[in-house]
Amino acid sequence: MSPDAGDTGDDGSTRKERRALARAERRSGVKINLDPPSAGERLLYGFIRGALVAFARVWLRVEYHGLDNVPTDRPFILAPVHRSNIDFMLAAGCARRRQRFLAKDTLWKPGFGVLWSALGGIPVARGTADREALHACQAVVEGGEPLVMFPEGTRQEGPVVEELFDGPAFIQGRTGAPIVPVGIGGSDKAMGKGAKMIRPVKVVVVVGEPMEAPHTDGAKARRAAIRSQTAELKVRVQALFDDAQTRAGTPN
Repeated sequence: MSPDAGDTGDDGSTRKERRALARAERRSGVKINLDPPSAGERLLYGFIRGALVAFARVWLRVEYHGLDNVPTDRPFILAPVHRSNIDFMLAAGCARRRQRFLAKDTLWKPGFGVLWSALGGIPVARGTADREALHACQAVVEGGEPLVMFPEGTRQEGPVVEELFDGPAFIQGRTGAPIVPVGIGGSDKAMGKGAKMIRPVKVVVVVGEPMEAPHTDGAKARRAAIRSQTAELKVRVQALFDDAQTRAGTPN
């Protein structure tokens, strides 16, 4: 066993994980807090989440289908299709619990950094593999919090779900948490790339059944399982995206 694997801190993290987190903090210039939310952060998150969901229900007439598929007694990895900047707001409506999410580190500007962190944001250096961010994702799931990961990476356009990154399946392989696929219909019409305002169009969110972690034995089997889960996730997200688009009146 390597020294990195055995040297654990007070929070249970290994030396390797702590070094990865320190590198991510240096690159983003942001203190990444992986601790469970404080009472104040829970109140802040609940208030902002409630305001966003209320806005979405009034302005976008948002409908949620399949919310009973979202686990309430364990952490999970929410994996939505990504066509708009408002997808974060729509994902927040899938669960009352605080969900952690990856976001570009440039959002952590003076005056807003504390807010993004309190809302569960994890800064990502865009244009890099950012393995440090994956370590942070693994840590928050192991700490019992849900995680939002857009498997397409950045916002995409069009009716076809693009090739997915292995991030959700990788975190699942490390933590055993289920992946919950999500289709979002109409959000690109509400606020597409380059738009400055949110248009009042109907939006529908469809939550699919959780994908449980497969049982694997050995590194080779785990790598194969990650590829298999990613391929299956792509099929499910596409089907849910098609369903959500049809329900929203903007069929693919």
